[in-house]
Amino acid sequence: MKAVIQRVKKTVLSVDGKLVSEIEKGLAVYLGVGVQDTADKCEGMAKKIAQLRIFEDENGKMNLSVREAGGEVLLISQFTLYGDCSHGNRPSFIGAARPELAMPLYEEVARLLSEKGLRVKKGVFGADMKIEQYNDGPVTIIYEC
Repeated sequence: MKAVIQRVKKTVLSVDGKLVSEIEKGLAVYLGVGVQDTADKCEGMAKKIAQLRIFEDENGKMNLSVREAGGEVLLISQFTLYGDCSHGNRPSFIGAARPELAMPLYEEVARLLSEKGLRVKKGVFGADMKIEQYNDGPVTIIYEC
């Protein structure tokens, strides 16, 4: 399971020209599920996202989690995180889990984040999403579990 975690001031996600999700301050999390991933990885991913201290405290130090900073999480499914372009110029996605495996694990991460007290909004799994994002910093963390 892989995630690209970005600190944002605002993120807007739409599908077919219709607003689906929007957050102000928080994290835009692009989550990819691999063919070897199982439900036991969901807890570790949710815990890391929830506890990652990448928001500034009163002293300007990155010392606060998204919850402590009063932010939200926008969780976006992203199978292309498993794109392998080491052989040629067209990425291979054979490392990405098929939707029947990936979707339940994506939903489980969302559920676990909510259970940890976070306000979670989601993209539309498998859809052609359009995302407008105003990064903060920028701060981008890549995490794999």
